[in-house]
Amino acid sequence: MDITANPLREGLAQERIPDECTVVIFGASGDLTKRKLLPALYSLARDRMLKRVAMVGFARSPTTDEAFRAAMLAGVNEFARRRPVHQDLWQSFASRLHFQQGSYDTEKDFHALRVRLEEIEKANNLPPNRVFYLSVPPSSFGPIVRNLGAAGLVPKDGPGFARVIVEKPFGVDLESADKLNRELHEVLDEDQIYRIDHYLGKETVQNLLVFRFANAIFEPLLNSKYVDHVQITGAEAIGVEGRGGYFEDAGILRDMVQNHLLQVMCMAAMEPPGSFHADSVRDEKTKVVKALRPMTPKDIKHHVVRAQYTAGSVLAKRVPGYREETGVGPKSVTETYVALEMHLDNWRWAGVPFYLRSAKRMPKRVTEVSIHFKSAPLAMFGPAAVNPNILALRIQPDEGISLNFGSKVPGPDVAVAPVSMEFRYASSFGAEPPEAYERLLLDCMLGDTTLFTRADWVLESWRYVSRIHQAWREEKATAVPTYEAGSWGPAEGDLLLARTGRQWRRP
Repeated sequence: MDITANPLREGLAQERIPDECTVVIFGASGDLTKRKLLPALYSLARDRMLKRVAMVGFARSPTTDEAFRAAMLAGVNEFARRRPVHQDLWQSFASRLHFQQGSYDTEKDFHALRVRLEEIEKANNLPPNRVFYLSVPPSSFGPIVRNLGAAGLVPKDGPGFARVIVEKPFGVDLESADKLNRELHEVLDEDQIYRIDHYLGKETVQNLLVFRFANAIFEPLLNSKYVDHVQITGAEAIGVEGRGGYFEDAGILRDMVQNHLLQVMCMAAMEPPGSFHADSVRDEKTKVVKALRPMTPKDIKHHVVRAQYTAGSVLAKRVPGYREETGVGPKSVTETYVALEMHLDNWRWAGVPFYLRSAKRMPKRVTEVSIHFKSAPLAMFGPAAVNPNILALRIQPDEGISLNFGSKVPGPDVAVAPVSMEFRYASSFGAEPPEAYERLLLDCMLGDTTLFTRADWVLESWRYVSRIHQAWREEKATAVPTYEAGSWGPAEGDLLLARTGRQWRRP
């Protein structure tokens, strides 16, 4: 049997071009459309990854097609990966870029949208293949989907396809996520829903799968026999950037850990899928989050650290403390730093702690996974030579992989020093990787759900995280630990590892 003919084994091996379609962006007057979505579509067109695609921006505020095109041209000029703008390509691209005014909770506006889409498709000889992108607040997800259904825009059975991309946050706790899932499923099948997390579109996150499952020298070592612990860091140098009111309700645990870092952890810890079919990969990721050991309130007190930044210096610039930010209360206990010790109760990782941390106002922006191997069983070259091997996968910035190991220092004495082997995308391939939204938009148009979040994963991740939020609410703390802006976090975060003889890796 020729396995190359099996579509379940094609997976990541093919370069694919999606069918012609129309992309409708709800919330088209927002920042995401100008900074990310339209630049991503333009870059895909310039890379010849698309057939003919029409685009429709939908928003409450009125504007004309011409004004909308001008605003999007400014965004592409500033933010597209493929710059400068190619004028002939832009003229062709912009000729299929339109705007439709309407309200998200008014059904007649969606019937008008349907008429407009049919006109655009007829004029451009396009099939009724449609992607609806919900770049709107979560409170609008339900009304938009209900009205799409009422207008007949998201049929479950052809002609053509109808897919809905839902931006995060997907709920704020288990109860709200479950409610939102039920609202969407009243109108849509699960395979029509694309819950987007831009972290999963990053090249190095995808490379976690390739690195693990395409290299026989590493995969056999990634288990409790050889690995001492795993660290995942998501650090940001910025503060709340004028979004204090939003962040007060969110906190770093909701904003970064529940979605981004738990997704990365699942990619690093999952079992090899039977194929790269979307559901095979997502099944294995869901098994990981289901294997997370639930924490009791006592566990949370000892294995979860939360803190807030105070005034300090980041990148040589003086910055205010969190409680001094606009929209933040003077007695706020919202966490801008969180560190967790987590355990997976499964065969591969039993006994291996996973340490996750994420924070605002750290010395630099960096996201990485570092796998810390156990020390050699015998210190043949003396205790000073015992430096455990570390395999680090840098997700952003400077995407790449490094491996630390011991080497003999030149000379007559037997002295051992740590050295590092480095791989960097930019220098090795000589090309800038595509933006995350380029990959994810392309995958949705292809109908590939591999890098999108499934309903059961969302609920299981919230089930784990909501226990922590519940314990914090019951604790009713009036103060939390602090750390100076520009530092790597509070002493309590260091102690989380130090009490077992470990320490955070400095990215």
